[in-house]
Amino acid sequence: MQHGRPRLNLFARQLLVERVHAGWTPAAAAEASGVSRATTYKWLRRFRQEGGAGLLDRSSRPHRSPTRISVVQEAALLALRRQRKLGPHRLAPLTGCPRSTCYAVLRRHGLHRLDWLDRPTGALVRRYEWAHPGDLGHLDVKKLGRIPLGGGHRVHGRLGFSGKQRLGYDYIHSLVDDHSRLAYSEVLPDEQGVTCARFLRRAGDFFAAHGIRFQRLMTDNAFAYRLSHAFQATLLELGMRHLRTPARRPQPNGKVERFNRTLLEEWAYVRPYASNAERVGLLAQWLHLYNYHRAHTALGGVAPIQRVNNLYGNYI
Repeated sequence: MQHGRPRLNLFARQLLVERVHAGWTPAAAAEASGVSRATTYKWLRRFRQEGGAGLLDRSSRPHRSPTRISVVQEAALLALRRQRKLGPHRLAPLTGCPRSTCYAVLRRHGLHRLDWLDRPTGALVRRYEWAHPGDLGHLDVKKLGRIPLGGGHRVHGRLGFSGKQRLGYDYIHSLVDDHSRLAYSEVLPDEQGVTCARFLRRAGDFFAAHGIRFQRLMTDNAFAYRLSHAFQATLLELGMRHLRTPARRPQPNGKVERFNRTLLEEWAYVRPYASNAERVGLLAQWLHLYNYHRAHTALGGVAPIQRVNNLYGNYI
């Protein structure tokens, strides 16, 4: 395949060959065309072997690729991409292939970008990270429609799903440690102040069992966080300083926002569920996978628990 600014286009190659056939020496023809003698001999050889077709552009793809992965490995990689919506960093440890190979396979099949998975915002991203576990916690709630018994529109399709079957919403409360990305989530029936306060206390117990006690807690400006006496009393009891994001600026709380997106992609929407109870029952299993086994790109490919253990000397 021809690159953007070639020294010889098709006409120049024909002229090069014609000059040699007219009696020019290969050296003189090469100098006139501004190319090397080796290049001249290459086009002469192709013209002798294939005629005019030998002067056309060819694919730059090699004749052999001995290190290319097998068809079976490639199919497994593509299946993981489609089923679990994983990127090259996550696919590499699961398939045993280098990240560059995973990306090449996805690009070859047009799956290197999934519009709803990789959404470029065009906004400047300012990343930050506190130095130790417990320096800052990120708290948020994700609203999620409940699934009717027998499955919703993901099972029956939108035409076969009646809107009258809607059962309301579940509220997934999540707390994420800023440094280690260790996460704790629960599915609760509402997002009232008392509910948020009780969740925060249970989440605090979970993190305390891992040696983490939060000094600061960041939330958005929801009424349950700002105005609830129960929630504010729990913050005081746990010794947390309350930080709130600026109005209409969720980016500072981005770690839990990104966790919510991962939660939806890899747990809530990863496959059709036959009932709401089935999906809720798998949350604890997915959280264990996330905290203890899932490679986290922002952590250099390790799981959150490894950052916690390494910092606190718990090499287990």
